[in-house]
Amino acid sequence: MPRKRLSRVEQQERTRSKLMQAAAKVFSCKGMQQGSVGEVAEEAGFTKGAFYANFKSKEELFLAMLDESFGERIKSVEEAFGDTAEHPPEQARHAAADFARSTRSDPEGERLFLEFASYALQNEDFRQELLTRFSTLRGRLGEIYEHRMETYGITAPEPVDRLVRMVIMMADGWAMWRLLEPDAVDDELFESMMEIFTTGVGVLGGALDRKGTPAV
Repeated sequence: MPRKRLSRVEQQERTRSKLMQAAAKVFSCKGMQQGSVGEVAEEAGFTKGAFYANFKSKEELFLAMLDESFGERIKSVEEAFGDTAEHPPEQARHAAADFARSTRSDPEGERLFLEFASYALQNEDFRQELLTRFSTLRGRLGEIYEHRMETYGITAPEPVDRLVRMVIMMADGWAMWRLLEPDAVDDELFESMMEIFTTGVGVLGGALDRKGTPAV
């Protein structure tokens, strides 16, 4: 059976995807400032002309990669924190394990995120774009946390947005230190950290005991 011919839109989507995959390799290795359009195109097996037919500039490529990265991150959050009968600390531990597995499966993505942060410190426009996407991520996490707290009758000891910021900072801090000190910073450390944090929130919120089970 003859292979179905791709439409022009499908061909463009495939080309853009290959360019972004190649960019992740180049930028995670050489940095976003040092990595060039030519290197990205070569890694993807295209010409520079093909690159500029899909992206007006390296900065436009950065934003497309940001959108893809945060889209995947939001999807993983929704899957990890779906409705479950688990108590919050147990769910937090399992969600942490899922996050750890996903970062291990994409080591270039971990390094690339650090490159995003580094580039944002040098480029104000890009910093605002990065913060806008974090705001979307925090909003979705906030909705999930509010739903879970309502289910268990937990009164948030801090505004939910601040709790969500804490969780994101712990996750990103763990990911950074795992790259720097892989022999000392493992998945179990992150799982324990999230379980302890969630138990503490529940205890302070008056709905869980110190073992993480519903208070009587």
